[in-house]
Amino acid sequence: MENLIYHFFSDDDFLRISNKIKETEKITSGEIRVRIKDKLSCLKSKNSIKELAKEEFYKLGMDKTRDKTGILIYVLLSRREFYILADEGINAKVAPETWGKIRDEMEKEFRNGKFTRGIIIGINLIGKVLSKYFPIKPDDTNELSNEVVID
Repeated sequence: MENLIYHFFSDDDFLRISNKIKETEKITSGEIRVRIKDKLSCLKSKNSIKELAKEEFYKLGMDKTRDKTGILIYVLLSRREFYILADEGINAKVAPETWGKIRDEMEKEFRNGKFTRGIIIGINLIGKVLSKYFPIKPDDTNELSNEVVID
């Protein structure tokens, strides 16, 4: 099977997404990551999208941020699914339905074949929520890479 990732995204798209994360993190102490996965191994094929996102969250060390303010957009291309997973610091202040609303906005773009635009809209909306509850701090450092993780 060919690599699905380059059917949906180009290297330019990944750069645009990374730049959007970098720009968004200038207004919040939150840490945003995007993980795009092509397909799963047979061992993981029965796992739910939430379980897969959670596993990736820990694998990327997103649970290790100072204020527990990591948030992951996890995209699984082979199943045409994605999930937004926020760490406990965020979930203590932000209502869970917030992520559903952002998911719906992203999904509208995805349905129209605009995958990069959907992710960028998601990052933008997440940034607005995070900046309200977790504004940038004077001593803030970029704790996690802004690069899109793919395979």
